[in-house]
Amino acid sequence: MSEISTYPLRLPRSIRAGVDRVSKREGVSINQFVSIAVAEKLAMLEAETYFTERQARADLKAFDKLMARKTGEAPREGD
Repeated sequence: MSEISTYPLRLPRSIRAGVDRVSKREGVSINQFVSIAVAEKLAMLEAETYFTERQARADLKAFDKLMARKTGEAPREGD
């Protein structure tokens, strides 16, 4: 991380207990665990946005035409 900022975080006791338990099991600090969890959630949401935008640009007619073409080779075993 190039720049670190602090953020006071309030968690329900049950979630805090889970964070304590899992971070100890994983051998990481609570801060590291929460940072990783937030990063994973951000990555998932960004990926969802990316694929939604890609889907909106899709040309399904061109895709169908491509899939219906007669050229190319048959799928190989294991494809």
